[in-house]
Amino acid sequence: MSTLTTPHIDVHRGGDRMKTRVAWLDSKHSFSFGEHYDPDNTHHGLLLVNNEDVVRPGEGFETHPHRDMEIVTWVLRGSLVHQDSLGHSGIIYPGLAQRMSAGTGILHSEKNDSWHLPPDQGGTAEHSEPVHFVQMWVVPDEPGLEPGYQQLEIDTELAAGGLVTVASGLPRYRDRTAIKINSSHSALHVARLGLPGQPTAVDLPEAPYLHLFIAHGEVDMAGTGTLYAGDAVRLTRSGGQRITANLPAEILVWEMHARLGGQ
Repeated sequence: MSTLTTPHIDVHRGGDRMKTRVAWLDSKHSFSFGEHYDPDNTHHGLLLVNNEDVVRPGEGFETHPHRDMEIVTWVLRGSLVHQDSLGHSGIIYPGLAQRMSAGTGILHSEKNDSWHLPPDQGGTAEHSEPVHFVQMWVVPDEPGLEPGYQQLEIDTELAAGGLVTVASGLPRYRDRTAIKINSSHSALHVARLGLPGQPTAVDLPEAPYLHLFIAHGEVDMAGTGTLYAGDAVRLTRSGGQRITANLPAEILVWEMHARLGGQ
């Protein structure tokens, strides 16, 4: 657990993120990633990666390895094909929660090419729509776990409003989490705000570490002001702030009760 006792709120604007841009990929990194390294910006709590990616049709990440990481992918628009060395193959789309536990080692690919899958696996006609998604990595409780994969449709729960617990290892959310992660101090919540029939506001949970990411739309946060798509807020020893949508919005909230290194 953290020894910090003073509440702290740190706003990070979307335009200030590190960027990777190639012909097929537009990626924005909230923390140090790949060739982009800042020793003062490596993580918050147990969250090491919060990448917002846009991938062109027919393109994507070729097969590559991971180990000892809990990887949660959340699609905002379009569809992403996942294939891995455990034999999982399927399409991730908005409203589908997905987690991959890398554990002792796993290979996977992620591409915007759903038409390559057979119909019984969700194969579609060729399309021209980019896929827009956020991929997040949190540290597992221990290294060397068995690799695993889980996905679950939760669009109905999101439509009901409020913060929906998408992925969690926290015992308090055991009976209401969509998918389980091997991180007993972490939980990811998602809320859609301001859509017809949806609430316009939610309150953040209280925790030693919170990471709020505005996936799209525009919101006001009590005490901070207006936040736009791509903005993030890192909170320490805080919580309870009200998030109010000025425009239809979707927010991603990591609630964490420990941090990397236990400091």
